[in-house]
Amino acid sequence: MKYLVLFVVLFLAWLLFSFSISAATLIAGGFFAAVSAGLLGNFFMTGFSKLLQPKRYLWAVLYLFVFLWECVKANFDVAYRVLNPALPIKPGIVKVKLNVKTDMARTMLANSITMTPGTITVDIIDDSIFIHWIYVSSTDPEKYTRKICGRFEKYIRRIFE
Repeated sequence: MKYLVLFVVLFLAWLLFSFSISAATLIAGGFFAAVSAGLLGNFFMTGFSKLLQPKRYLWAVLYLFVFLWECVKANFDVAYRVLNPALPIKPGIVKVKLNVKTDMARTMLANSITMTPGTITVDIIDDSIFIHWIYVSSTDPEKYTRKICGRFEKYIRRIFE
């Protein structure tokens, strides 16, 4: 079943990117989607039935707005630090305990942190994620965990778990 789902996803992506429904495009898309699904089907995510739950898409749309808002705030923060003559930075690597369990959720959280200006994910080890932060504002793990991951984790958990 997961091979069929992967085939459909790949074929739809082919159609979306080629933006054509000619016979040659359909045949080529079907061929390459079938070959790719056959070769990569074992690596496709498990629990793909979660993709059929509409509430996850609602949470994904809400997450998009939260992520964009956090990016805008982080951009202004980094711009302030760059343009300020005193250059108020206090860089460091912090260890944050993860509350998400699946690999997909962890990957999404790590990518979201990395795409937010001023932070970059360095490594994920067991239930911890190591993040380089441009301004470590606290040495209390609860405070910086809430500041870095707090808004992202609750949405990511609802989307991927």
